[in-house]
Amino acid sequence: MSAVATQHALSARGIVKRYGHVTALDGVSFEVDAGEVVALMGDNGAGKSTLVKCLSGAVRPDEGAVEIGGEQVALESPTHARELGIETVYQDLALADDLSAAENFFLGRERLTKARLWQRFGQLDNRLMQRDAAAHLERLAINLPSLRAPIREFSGGQRQCVAVARALVWASKVIFMDEPTAALGVAQTRHVLDLIRRVREENLAVVVISHSVPEVMEVADRIVVMRLGRRVATLDPRSCTADDVVAAITGASGNGGERA
Repeated sequence: MSAVATQHALSARGIVKRYGHVTALDGVSFEVDAGEVVALMGDNGAGKSTLVKCLSGAVRPDEGAVEIGGEQVALESPTHARELGIETVYQDLALADDLSAAENFFLGRERLTKARLWQRFGQLDNRLMQRDAAAHLERLAINLPSLRAPIREFSGGQRQCVAVARALVWASKVIFMDEPTAALGVAQTRHVLDLIRRVREENLAVVVISHSVPEVMEVADRIVVMRLGRRVATLDPRSCTADDVVAAITGASGNGGERA
């Protein structure tokens, strides 16, 4: 097999992060491939969020290496990570409530009119942004009540879909999703899980942080379990049970996966 074929969309080796005397990450390695959904699980304080922050540019690790497409990089900031094709859907969604769905799509990446008269004043091309946002939403089979209404008027599931769709529009390598179904109803959760599958079909790497074992078992290709700042297990949902996942999270004995 060639070296190119073995390259992961994103990989990390020996990631260490300390906060004073507390070691949040203790030599963690992680990898995800294009077209794959990897679930990151563990109890509160296991190190999941810290690892994602290190891999999305929000936090600089004290030790370790990060590679994107086989090339080692030093992620300086979330902006730098986005430039490299990494997008993150945070639990609070990071949406501007007073802006429309189309405006949220292009927040920080606004399209300007090409009309010479208005170029010098930085005139926004709202019509172009609405048209492009509508095209992306149609491709993902996402139906919203309006592209012009303030997003604060949307339901939790609709807001989640906007955040995920925005990440998909701009990501070229990896999308991180932090508790994407938290506080959603059954129907809304189903919609978001279907959307995660469609993101995978776009040949992007998807990393989902979740506490929901049934949802993870349904949508993930691999489950990486962390405990006390370490990666302790890698499980295959096709060959393990929910009890195996819970056992790995809690530290009890279990079968169905590789132990790190």
